[in-house]
Amino acid sequence: MEKISQITTGKAKSLYTTNEPDQLIMEFRDDTSAFDGKKMEALDNKGKVNNQFNAFVMEFLASKGIETHFIKLLSNHESLVYKLEMFPIECVVRNRATGSLCKRLGIEDGLILDPPLFEFFLKDDELGDPLINDHHIESFGWATQEDADAMRDLTLEINDILVDFFKEANLILVDYKLEFGKFQGKMLLADEFTPDGCRLWDKDTLTKMDKDRFRQDLGNVIETYGEVGERLGMKIKLD
Repeated sequence: MEKISQITTGKAKSLYTTNEPDQLIMEFRDDTSAFDGKKMEALDNKGKVNNQFNAFVMEFLASKGIETHFIKLLSNHESLVYKLEMFPIECVVRNRATGSLCKRLGIEDGLILDPPLFEFFLKDDELGDPLINDHHIESFGWATQEDADAMRDLTLEINDILVDFFKEANLILVDYKLEFGKFQGKMLLADEFTPDGCRLWDKDTLTKMDKDRFRQDLGNVIETYGEVGERLGMKIKLD
């Protein structure tokens, strides 16, 4: 597979065209950011850990019938993915209240949410990724109601799968965000699933095992990501 040219670069990943027009190379970098890019730092081996973590989760979801843009690992820090028509929408599921939800609604931190809370957000860092609903999505043409319903249904289906998956590793899947796009008219899970985009707590101690370690200066960020991977059965390669 030939890497040709960079088409986008985000806070922690870059996308490159290839000699296959419908396939891209997704590169995970060591860059780490929080608070919409206000806090940034490069952490050694983060790109390699997150690339392999994402591949592991995407392959697990595929084994459960969830279709994704992930094709295969190319190296420790690069993956081959399908080129999608992306929706500018983030789908967030909260199984427990924490972070911005507690600030927004005055909710007790750690409150179990049953059923899980689903929310749409507009993917726009300059606007702070504002909360939106189905009416915003349809009125502004970001997606059809059918597509919005499909994203919601898929996200909640994925939640059922992943809550149990992480529970077996003695971890609580607190919340996370997903992104979706279309490939040849079919809705696919896109972007990534790593500790950068979710919150994970140790089931016994409630120790934070995700990017909150970076946000809150708790230390051992990548070491903790690696521990989560090991609990799930991964063997991460750093060479």
